[in-house]
Amino acid sequence: MPEANDRTHVYLGVHVRGPVTVVRERAKTLLEPNDLVFCDPARRHLLQFGEDCQMIFFRVPRCYLGVTESELNQVLGVPVRGGEGLGALTSDFLTALAAKAEFRRSTIGDRRARTAVHLLSVLVMELLDADTTDEADDASGAVNEMLSRIHGYIEEHLMDPGLSPESIARAHHISVRYLQKLFQNDGSTVSQWVRQRRLEFCRLELGRSNRRITMAAVAHRWGFSSPSHFSRTFRGAYGMSPSEWQALATSAFAPPAPGAQDERRR
Repeated sequence: MPEANDRTHVYLGVHVRGPVTVVRERAKTLLEPNDLVFCDPARRHLLQFGEDCQMIFFRVPRCYLGVTESELNQVLGVPVRGGEGLGALTSDFLTALAAKAEFRRSTIGDRRARTAVHLLSVLVMELLDADTTDEADDASGAVNEMLSRIHGYIEEHLMDPGLSPESIARAHHISVRYLQKLFQNDGSTVSQWVRQRRLEFCRLELGRSNRRITMAAVAHRWGFSSPSHFSRTFRGAYGMSPSEWQALATSAFAPPAPGAQDERRR
């Protein structure tokens, strides 16, 4: 724990391992890995540490949280579960941030730190059971901005057969768990989103009337592991095989056969 004479900051602890108990208003709560708790060095009694335990502490200026001192006192020592909701997003983001030492003295590190402060301010408001105000908008905007960057990255690497949740998370310096949470809140999964975008480009390419291209070539170009896997996935999404779609789409734009126009005039 930091020194007790720091009155300008509040500390947010992320539980890593070992027995840590939060004592608040005579109630004791055992923290689980990834759980969070706001704490004050002057109130060390709020936390009880067992043997071989580890927590990560983040120092946050009190003025950045946008609440009064009395409101802040209401959230000190309140456990936040790190396996669901905003607690999970915050825990994963902070854990990933702490794991990258190079962020601590860099421009991107400053941006991620500001995002972390936005998340924490919204977390405080949620704990106070208040309406989400401008801080929530800022946090939501930060999360949406990250998701937009991830979408752009996926679009650029759709042809890479090695594109995976692990490679996407690694490229954005976040955990796979946090990446999955971002897509879950958006109503999808990473794999589903990648597969759908690949299928859409495959359907577009197969439907071009100006040239014929084999199903196997299209499947390989857009990162599918095999033509058979591509065919099953395509049929499951669109209700027809790739070859059936290609025939249907190209015939719609094909020029009429000789004599067909005269036949229609009769």
